[in-house]
Amino acid sequence: MAEFVYKRALLKLSGEQLAGDLGYGIDPRVITGLAAQIRRIKEHDIELAITVGGGNIFRGMAASTEGMDRSQADYIGMLATVMNALALQEALERAGVDTRVQSAITMQEVSETYIRRRALRHMEKGRVVLFAAGTGNPYFTTDTAAALRACEIHADVLLKATKVDGVYDSDPMKNPNAQRFDRISYLEVINRGLKVMDTTAISLCMDNKLPLIVFSIVADGTMEAVLRGEPVGTIIY
Repeated sequence: MAEFVYKRALLKLSGEQLAGDLGYGIDPRVITGLAAQIRRIKEHDIELAITVGGGNIFRGMAASTEGMDRSQADYIGMLATVMNALALQEALERAGVDTRVQSAITMQEVSETYIRRRALRHMEKGRVVLFAAGTGNPYFTTDTAAALRACEIHADVLLKATKVDGVYDSDPMKNPNAQRFDRISYLEVINRGLKVMDTTAISLCMDNKLPLIVFSIVADGTMEAVLRGEPVGTIIY
């Protein structure tokens, strides 16, 4: 079996993925399945951090278009990510994975406040660190938070888990003739306007030479294959 190419990774999960087929909220079967995948990866001593979104509970951007103040809406969205992180933490702990939740907004009763050096120390001790509340600032997406945290912890790779198996030149759900990329550069993603992550997140990865791999986490074992360097998904370099 191939050796692992990436020893320290940050996994970006969207809130919608935690909802599964329910479409809203948290599907216990989904987070249980994710926890099982992560447990198998941790058995190989891979250092892993996770950033989770909150779109399954509340989307700040959508609320702001309906008249809500953007900053207030974004703060509500950040709180939704904390709920998701706590739910995923519980599933991971049940699976036997030691975890810590670190929030960019202070909530000392349920999580640690984000401290970079403490996060690194947790990972060195084999714990999975779940980063919640985005960057702690409105107007920044959880994609940007994922790229920022990945750079801060010196991750070898940023993994963007989606429902599709990579980056396409158009929406494969709407266009059956959409072409998938095996590899694509940061600049091409930006110039083509591909909806992979927001431009700020892509620029952070590009400036720090952080490889970004977009893959489908729906199939069991794909995350492990990605970490082994197998040709799964799309790598953005």
